[in-house]
Amino acid sequence: MIEPLSATTFLAVLGGTSLLAVAARRFRLPPELPTLESWALADRRFGTPTTWFLLGGTIYTAYTFAAVPGLVYGTGAIGFFALPYTVIVCPLAFVLLPRLWSEARRHGHITVADVVRGRYGSPALALVVAVTGVLATMPYIALQLVGIRAVLSAGGLYPRGAFGDLALVGVFAVLAVATYRHGLRAPAVISLMKGVAIFCAALAVSFLVLDRLGGPGPMFDGAERALSSGAVPAASLSLDPNLFAVYATLALGSALALLLYPHVLTATFAASSADTLRRASIALPAWTAVLAMFAMLGVAALAAGIHAPSGSAEAAVPLLVKELMPAALTGLVFGALAVGALVPAAVMSIAVATTFVRNIYVECFHPTATPKHQTRIAQLVSLSTKIGAVVFVFGLRDQDAINLQLLGGVWILQTFPAVAIGLFTRRLHHRALLVGWGAGMAAGTLMVVYSGFSSLVPVGLGGQGVQAYAAVVALALNLAVVVALTPLINRTCGTRPPPLDEPVRTPPEAGTVR
Repeated sequence: MIEPLSATTFLAVLGGTSLLAVAARRFRLPPELPTLESWALADRRFGTPTTWFLLGGTIYTAYTFAAVPGLVYGTGAIGFFALPYTVIVCPLAFVLLPRLWSEARRHGHITVADVVRGRYGSPALALVVAVTGVLATMPYIALQLVGIRAVLSAGGLYPRGAFGDLALVGVFAVLAVATYRHGLRAPAVISLMKGVAIFCAALAVSFLVLDRLGGPGPMFDGAERALSSGAVPAASLSLDPNLFAVYATLALGSALALLLYPHVLTATFAASSADTLRRASIALPAWTAVLAMFAMLGVAALAAGIHAPSGSAEAAVPLLVKELMPAALTGLVFGALAVGALVPAAVMSIAVATTFVRNIYVECFHPTATPKHQTRIAQLVSLSTKIGAVVFVFGLRDQDAINLQLLGGVWILQTFPAVAIGLFTRRLHHRALLVGWGAGMAAGTLMVVYSGFSSLVPVGLGGQGVQAYAAVVALALNLAVVVALTPLINRTCGTRPPPLDEPVRTPPEAGTVR
């Protein structure tokens, strides 16, 4: 049964968010000829506060805030890998994102595939980077809806039957319309609401839960007793030494992959300067602190004796919030999580649409498309991706979205050599990068599928068998192929790698005479 007070505060948060999305038009510049850069990147005008809210709101998704405490509840210490992973992201973002932004701004690039083509002069390499980004991001959009539906269902705020589905579609429709009209400005405005709501919710829940459980010490003692009694089989708050390799590769691989996703780079390219990104990167650990509070709630759920349904560990924290917190505050927490799903979903749809139009549609089908035509197609594709995500969520199992998103993480990491390493050297031959990408994609996909869609695969290391994150194993193969083939191709073709500071030839703008 839905608690009226919880539902009221929950709807108040969503209503305020919808008003903000509609009000994004007030942040638009005076009417001018539409361009894809204006729609997708807001004319690259976001300052440090907006960039920080947008990057944090895009990187830290609602599914992250639900899945991490659920993983801690279901598996114990290994679930805390998300904390070092997000800590590693911060210095990587400080180094990589300003450099990517400078490269894109200097040559008028809008997507990361544009940057790759400009660096290597290879349409084929740019195309595979674009296709990989689209394939990796699409299930990520659906996963936002899957996560928020699971959280709201566990918290008793998702009506049964068609009415609940229609309510979710209605909220998503408001976002779709705002994004269609205002582009990146809509999620940028909503990200302000998300930041305030998530930070307030994390602090309020943490303080109340610690107060109810008697503080951190009694909370961890209660969790240990729950685990020793077999309440959650195979979970432990002490990390098994056999899992050190798993923990390290999960943290490293996830950190390297995160900054390669098109939605993160779309938020990056919208910044007003490289220094803006540096300042925003320095402040990103504040979001990690909030994630740590949510991860702690997984321990609190164990200590409070919460029993999540089998196979639904992500329901543990919503059940904890519902049991220990006042009804009004419960609605606010779930409202914050719902808003947390809207920002990344919107940015992801914009990123997918921009990448598709810029690097697939224009390059392969309509090279003379005008800026206005590109913008219109991007708007339609953005709308289509949201509709597709809704159909996917209601038409297939939740596990299908999780499996595809797992594959997406493996796939996107295979663009690391071309995107990240390519920022510092062009000595790697573009043909070797293509072959390495293919080897990494094939190996990573086969490893995940044959292991029953598990992210962990056995690896022989120093005569001993250990488990490691499949994406890192595939990346190691990718890099080995690239390093081995580059000198061979250079020797065979008689080519010389260009110096790092050699001017690059950028592709002609669409709509111009070639």
